[in-house]
Amino acid sequence: MATRKEFLKTAGLVGLAGMVRPGTVLAQTAAPKQSPGWADGSRLVVSVSMQFEAGGQPDRPESPFPQNLLKGYKDLPATTWYEYGFKEGIPRMLDNWDRLGVKVTSHMVGSAVEKHPGLAKEIVQRGHEAAAHGRDWSSQYMLPYEEEKQFIKDGMEAIRKATGVTPVGYNANWLRRGDNTLNILQELGFLYHIDDLSRDEPFIIKLNGGDFVVVPYTLRCNDIQLVAGQWFSTDQFLQQIKMEFDQLYEESARRKRMMSISFHDRIGGTPQLVKATSELFAYMQKHAGVVFKRKDEIAKMSLADKNTIREQA
Repeated sequence: MATRKEFLKTAGLVGLAGMVRPGTVLAQTAAPKQSPGWADGSRLVVSVSMQFEAGGQPDRPESPFPQNLLKGYKDLPATTWYEYGFKEGIPRMLDNWDRLGVKVTSHMVGSAVEKHPGLAKEIVQRGHEAAAHGRDWSSQYMLPYEEEKQFIKDGMEAIRKATGVTPVGYNANWLRRGDNTLNILQELGFLYHIDDLSRDEPFIIKLNGGDFVVVPYTLRCNDIQLVAGQWFSTDQFLQQIKMEFDQLYEESARRKRMMSISFHDRIGGTPQLVKATSELFAYMQKHAGVVFKRKDEIAKMSLADKNTIREQA
């Protein structure tokens, strides 16, 4: 099974794999659907994820350390790397979001919430969305219908018990949902999921006769690229995000555009990345019409907008 590092590397995150040599003839395809701008008058909506995973990782999790530990031994230094997420990372990011006036969506692993219920509650009390991220850090795509349903419900209940809020958004482990996942989410009352990379704006799919929103995620503007510092320095990573913002802002003069950015508790909450993020977001906020929205807000606005793109599930 591919590790996160291998997955990201093969996804072409540096952008080189997608380059086309001069003279290459591309197949003709139908023009993609486009929608008008945002119904509330926003020009570019920025959607920020804050992954709450600390404490939900497996016994031998992926980490920056060499994956050569003998069987039967706990990876003690890796455990401390994850602990950083709830001891330092999320508290630092929460303070930064307050300074910036930004509200985010926190995708919470159920078992992480059970270990740190006070932190989960604080996230909600400070105005951020609590979204579900599974019962624990394991794959669900191969589970039978009822087992997957219970897996999702257990994560929901952990969040509800800690925060008093029932989540309406979902993110599967590594985005790997199964054939039944969306039907289960709809059955359980979810409004949206993020396990999709196909657009730079939200869209609606028809599911069992009802509407279900897709609020696309990102691998490009995702701090998981910085785990081992093999591909990007912090400056290079933030420069990539700035370039994406500049391009989407230019496009947003003509059509609806959404920018997705993702931070993980143990990575995005480090001092240098919080400092860089603060400067980057301040740059974004200087542009007219740029707004930061939680994903539940985006989903509800999309459902109410008759111009939202619709696709088949």
